[in-house]
Amino acid sequence: MSLRFVPALLLSVSIASACAQTQALPTYDGLPLAERVQRITSEPNVVRAHWGVRVTKLDGTPVFTMNDVQLFQPASNAKLFTTATAMALLGADTTFETRVIASPLKPIHEGSLDGDLELVGDGDPNLSGTTLPYLSPAQRPKLDPNAPPVDPLRYLAQLADKVAATGLKHIAGNIVGDDTLFPYEPYPEDWSIDDAVWGYGAPVSALTINDNLINIKLKPGAKVGDPVTYELSPAMPWYSIDTVDAKTGEAKSGSHLAIERMPDSRSVRIYGTIAIDSEPDNEELAINDPADYAATAFKMLLEQRGIKVDGKPVSKHRLPQNEGSFTVEARKPVTLPAAGELAHRPTGLAPSGADPTIHATLASLTSQTVATDMMLTNKISQNLHAEIFLHQLGAAFGNGSTLSGARVVRTFVTQRAGVDPEDFIFFDGSGLSGHDLVTPRAITSLLQYAATQPWFATWKATLPVGGEDGTLRARFPGAPMKDHVFAKTGTLSEARALSGYIDCASGQTLIFSVIVNAHTPRTSDDMKAMDRIVSAIAATN
Repeated sequence: MSLRFVPALLLSVSIASACAQTQALPTYDGLPLAERVQRITSEPNVVRAHWGVRVTKLDGTPVFTMNDVQLFQPASNAKLFTTATAMALLGADTTFETRVIASPLKPIHEGSLDGDLELVGDGDPNLSGTTLPYLSPAQRPKLDPNAPPVDPLRYLAQLADKVAATGLKHIAGNIVGDDTLFPYEPYPEDWSIDDAVWGYGAPVSALTINDNLINIKLKPGAKVGDPVTYELSPAMPWYSIDTVDAKTGEAKSGSHLAIERMPDSRSVRIYGTIAIDSEPDNEELAINDPADYAATAFKMLLEQRGIKVDGKPVSKHRLPQNEGSFTVEARKPVTLPAAGELAHRPTGLAPSGADPTIHATLASLTSQTVATDMMLTNKISQNLHAEIFLHQLGAAFGNGSTLSGARVVRTFVTQRAGVDPEDFIFFDGSGLSGHDLVTPRAITSLLQYAATQPWFATWKATLPVGGEDGTLRARFPGAPMKDHVFAKTGTLSEARALSGYIDCASGQTLIFSVIVNAHTPRTSDDMKAMDRIVSAIAATN
């Protein structure tokens, strides 16, 4: 059920964390791969979980299978399907264009606009303070501790500068945040209501600012019993923050803060305690209406540049239409371009009636390329960016909805990659939906197909590297595995996945997919077992 249909529920997530102790685990050296996997998955801490494994050669020849045609929740392994489809059909070098336009038939006269000014989103996911291109920790330059932080509104500020440079001094109408390139479907089916508070569950929008999240830094007060203090980034009023019940605790008492927000509300309550000697607690709060937030921020920036705005910030959405049963409609194929050709994606102004013949474009900003954003998306497993890729695919072949994007992905991976259509169903692009299901066989089939394509090297480079970067930085940290595992991680409640490519002891490269569902909640024993399985694959081949 989508968040917008359950307004009475309360979102509350504890910020407290726990540490797991490390202990030596058996490796079963010298045993064949099948027996090693059987022994690992039969250990007491993981035997009750449901395991699926498939290993193949690069040509698709099976090497080892275990429950590989059973369906599992893929978590973020769903991003493999979304990003491979986007790389093939949108193209690595494709960019998007955010525009500022004057409302129709309202010319600017003597520095005054007698109408609205619209900020029109084109699905650029990187209007933020994020440094691109993504660099591994080893490649990143040393940060200057005295340097000011990157402004998360820097690209909106650039657009505001361009508008001011036109000589505009007065806007009689509103500042409109237009995200109508995509229908307004902020939350795909079966996203958990608990997720919607946090940045990783930020709503989907064609007008995305700072990943549709606000960073909040919670700090203890000066003495025990003092209220907790906070800082927001961007430092712009949006949420009403109530910290009356958030207090500074005794030294060494730890952090026991919680955050809650009603769905679609702009009131946030923070309560609990944080020890006086604790480091600041940094959290990411999702923005409930990204287009409205963008308009609010843009109005503030225009006014800072001396432009008077009589109206108010408002959002402009395109309401979704009833497209029928998702599971039925997603199976209806679309017509793909010829192999090697790219989709004809609509560009420029959003399809809400904006017409360049009667709308004056005052400023525009070109996005980073698809390949640049995909590197970030897969390396850190960025959910919102994966959803935007899905909607961009939907816009290229349909109305830009979640369903139209899912239809494109399904058509591509069944018709081009040869994946069995009964081996998967995706309700979103990131894997955050609890309805998503996939078999290990489907994942390895996609990976095998990708390895034959001209875009493969670019796409493979977006996958995390064991012991090196992204979500695999802390996994496979030593020889012989470090720098020899190239794989997408996935974690969602009691589901975990790892799929990709591995360089083996023999020198050959294999394709693998390891998925575990229904493991014991809030433990990492399954992840340790998973990594031992991957190490066993490398050692025995």
